[in-house]
Amino acid sequence: MRSTEHGFSLIEVLVSVFILAVGVIGALGMHLNALRTAQQSAYQTRALHLGADMVDAMRANVEQMRLPDNANPYLQVDYQSSPASSHSSNLACYGSNGDCNTQELARFEIDQFLRHIDADFPGGRVRICRDALPWNAKAEHFEWDCAIASSALVLAPLVIKIGWQEKNLHSKTSQVDSSITPSMVLTVASYSR
Repeated sequence: MRSTEHGFSLIEVLVSVFILAVGVIGALGMHLNALRTAQQSAYQTRALHLGADMVDAMRANVEQMRLPDNANPYLQVDYQSSPASSHSSNLACYGSNGDCNTQELARFEIDQFLRHIDADFPGGRVRICRDALPWNAKAEHFEWDCAIASSALVLAPLVIKIGWQEKNLHSKTSQVDSSITPSMVLTVASYSR
């Protein structure tokens, strides 16, 4: 007797399920990659806004910017955030109690800037300095070190370097990676003295 029923065999069903599973796994991988890229884009946008705000603050505080580099409070910023970081300042240079001199205003603005670095970036780091060569062409990334121009007559431009630790899905530790490189470098116009 010949069977008149037609249907799928078990092998056909298993092959179909396997193909569907491969497609779903691929789509999930692409989605995860898109989320990671969106997060990095958000970090870069936030770093650009914070850096631009600090550039504006530095340009507005002409008195402090005209000081020698070793006395300029902005050029002393070399900060690596950590879980134990805290920025408590009694200064309130904005609002009704805003009676700050230019040095206090610089300290207040730096403190606010570092608070945002702590809050917005995992393992955030920032450095403000004069640097003639922020880009390392051989290693193909920015450097934290600041290379002052070889001639004393030529001032290296002021730069703000901002970096953060990218999330590593394979790492279970929350330690700050000391090998991170700057993700963004903003140039501040040089000041004549």
